[in-house]
Amino acid sequence: MDFVPVQYYLNYVDAHIGMGVLEAQGINCWLKDENTVTIDPILTNAVGGIKLMVQKENAQRALEVLQELRNEKKASLSCPKCGSHNIEFVSTPRKAINWISSILTFFLGDYAMAVDKVNHCFDCGHEFPREEKE
Repeated sequence: MDFVPVQYYLNYVDAHIGMGVLEAQGINCWLKDENTVTIDPILTNAVGGIKLMVQKENAQRALEVLQELRNEKKASLSCPKCGSHNIEFVSTPRKAINWISSILTFFLGDYAMAVDKVNHCFDCGHEFPREEKE
């Protein structure tokens, strides 16, 4: 049996949700590189994230099921400013304190700049926390 990746994830929670949805549809699948990414998240980009693997002959059906899952997730959240569903959860280093801390750590230490995660509307540009809704 040949397995091919149909989706890449940055964390194991989303990966298991995707795998569970596919298994509920009767599609045989497994997660590749889950342990590596879960144990050492710094390696996520190096290994290409957690890969959701399915049998080659089931790949098209799996892609359709995963697209339906993404569409349902997008439809459940709307921008409080414009009402759009074109929203994604992103990292943003825009707060002034983040830039100040990055400058200080450049001179005093050696660790990465902290970032916030927010929902970003790609239609109006509004950013809002995850829990804020209409």
